[in-house]
Amino acid sequence: MASAELRDELNCSICLSLYTDPVSLRCGHNFCRSCIVSVLDAQEAAGGYFCPDCRAEYPERPALEKNQKLRSIMERFSSTQPGMEETRIFCTYCTKSPVPAVKSCLQCEASFCEEHLSRHSKSPEHMLVDHTDSLEERKCSTHKEVLKYYCPIDTACICVSCWVAGDHKGHDVELLDVASEKKEIKPVFETMKSKRKEVEERIQNLKDHGTEQGKKSAGLGVTVALLFTDLRKKLDDLEKRIQGEISRQKDQVLHSVSDLSTTRVRNTELQVDKLTKDMNHLEGLCNLTDPLTFLQDVNAGDISDGSCEVIGDVRDAPCVDEGLVSQILHRGLGSFADVLINMKMKRQFPAMEKLDILLDVDTAHNNIIISQDLRSASYSATSQNRPDGPKRFRSQQVLSSRSFSSGRHYWEVDVSQAKQWIIGVAGESMERNGNQSYIGYNEKSWGLMFIKNFGFHHNSKYTQLASDSPVRVVGIYLDYEAGHLSLYQVCDPIRHLHTVTASFSEPLYAALYLSEGSIIRINS
Repeated sequence: MASAELRDELNCSICLSLYTDPVSLRCGHNFCRSCIVSVLDAQEAAGGYFCPDCRAEYPERPALEKNQKLRSIMERFSSTQPGMEETRIFCTYCTKSPVPAVKSCLQCEASFCEEHLSRHSKSPEHMLVDHTDSLEERKCSTHKEVLKYYCPIDTACICVSCWVAGDHKGHDVELLDVASEKKEIKPVFETMKSKRKEVEERIQNLKDHGTEQGKKSAGLGVTVALLFTDLRKKLDDLEKRIQGEISRQKDQVLHSVSDLSTTRVRNTELQVDKLTKDMNHLEGLCNLTDPLTFLQDVNAGDISDGSCEVIGDVRDAPCVDEGLVSQILHRGLGSFADVLINMKMKRQFPAMEKLDILLDVDTAHNNIIISQDLRSASYSATSQNRPDGPKRFRSQQVLSSRSFSSGRHYWEVDVSQAKQWIIGVAGESMERNGNQSYIGYNEKSWGLMFIKNFGFHHNSKYTQLASDSPVRVVGIYLDYEAGHLSLYQVCDPIRHLHTVTASFSEPLYAALYLSEGSIIRINS
């Protein structure tokens, strides 16, 4: 009972419970802060203050001092009494001071400490459970008796009266302990655990997706900012070129007009002076009244007929060439489309990183020579006498050793030394012999080709294509999940040739066809 006696010493004399936030008066007595504050408030209304324990009086409301030492003792005591503060369930028979209960009896409707539990009846009808203050919840709401049985038919916990004379009369019932052992909750728990893990993974995937999209957005924002910086620089350069051309033409026109006008204006000024002199002479003749004098002066005088050289018409003068300015402007703006195409390409495969693709000798036709680095294929009239196998082509083709069944991939193929060629991708199950074994001549392969004409071939359907210049290097971009295969002419700037959308259902390989005397190389 030592713990009970110690606990009694740690009780507040006002609330008779363990100290909560203990404080001291000047007389040395301790109380819960809330308890003594309530007492002092009541004493204030009565007009005087005193200690509830020793009755020591105070002329003014006493100050409360926090008792840190007592607080530490309380914390250490609580730590040695597990569950006491959490449950506040005490032994029914410890009347002198509360002692934590360890068990409760449903029959007696009482709780017991270790000491009183040892004296409790051991008969079966006295059902002991973990200490609880909700004994009513363990009784039948109809008969107010202890719930001892479980009815599997109605899935309900019942008392003896429910089974003998109540709603569950005649039902096969089980003791609660037996029924509890039969309940298989572990599979349900595992299922719920698995579902929770699945949900947590989905949440994490969403978070990861959000983070990834945030990074993509930030990267795209930087790319667009750089693009517009480049565009503004190009616009400034274009404006300077056009303004410079306009200024050059203006200076040229003004210089030409100046040279032309200097000569013509001088000549015309002389003509004007002569015309003015003749007009004055004629005006004097008009004032003569003597006919003889008039006729003599007219016949003797060197009088102009009124004609003179006139300065050239403005339509003959040189002008600013608006057509040339317009051509420079349109060509400059046209280059911006190439900038946008290159931006799209860089977004599709950043930094144009090329895969290091190697060729598979086991698939190569016997007249195709594969280089030692496995990146180049050339056609030879001499057979290489390789052993036959299910992967080897009977047509002049070869596949890569690497396949693609997910993700995005980009590689480049140099066809500059090939007379006739087909390049693209092919499925693993494509035929190895016959007309259906050629790239693009079946539903399992897609090929860009140059055989007489330039075009794209899939499932024997041909699409003719055009290019402004000979195609020497081809960029191949594969987005497996999206089902996109795009082909580009690698030049400056890079040009889009063709894009096809398909539903890829098996691993794809890089595929090459080459004619006699041709060499095709995978750029590393």
